[in-house]
Amino acid sequence: MSRSMRPDAVLVQAVIAGALSFAHLHDLAEAAGQSGWKAWAYPISVDLLLVAAWRRLRTARRDRSAWTWFVIALFASLGANIATAGLLDLKHVPDWLCILVAGWPALAFLGGTLLVHAPTETPATAVAAAPAQPVDEPGAPEVDVRREDPVPPTTPELPASPAPAAVTVPIALLDHARKIADSHRAATGTPMPADALTARLGLPGPMSAAITAELQLT
Repeated sequence: MSRSMRPDAVLVQAVIAGALSFAHLHDLAEAAGQSGWKAWAYPISVDLLLVAAWRRLRTARRDRSAWTWFVIALFASLGANIATAGLLDLKHVPDWLCILVAGWPALAFLGGTLLVHAPTETPATAVAAAPAQPVDEPGAPEVDVRREDPVPPTTPELPASPAPAAVTVPIALLDHARKIADSHRAATGTPMPADALTARLGLPGPMSAAITAELQLT
């Protein structure tokens, strides 16, 4: 579906300003000794440098070189408009102006090359506005950090040792030990020690202990 062309006051004004500036640059270049097609190339060179600097400023407003070349191209366009307004005798152009016009192509080529091949800066706001994407990390396995006290090893219970069997003292042996103890009492007047009776009888420890206990010897 085609759009209907509507006149725009700003667009019409731009066409008029561009045509007049183009004509003024042509007249100035021709007056400075650039005849034929060379006089028509100068307005194109100035306007192309102005457009290149303006496009550079749209992407990098803080680029000082873009502002520098924009001012140079604007000064060349405005200077041609003012010079052709009757302030300059186009039949007797000064030498310095002829030098500037002759050196303009090299200057415009240098400015256009630097503007086109300059690195484009990334706006800091665009980088800051981009939200950080969350990174899904695999969940770490849960580890039980509770400390458990070690259980002391159980010691097996030893079976209770059987009670020693009672020693039976023969009556004859007991009577013999009693006679020895009585003889010692009669001779010394004191009870016979248990150690002495054990040494006298020469019997095993349990048998001697049983005899001394029976006789109540210490």
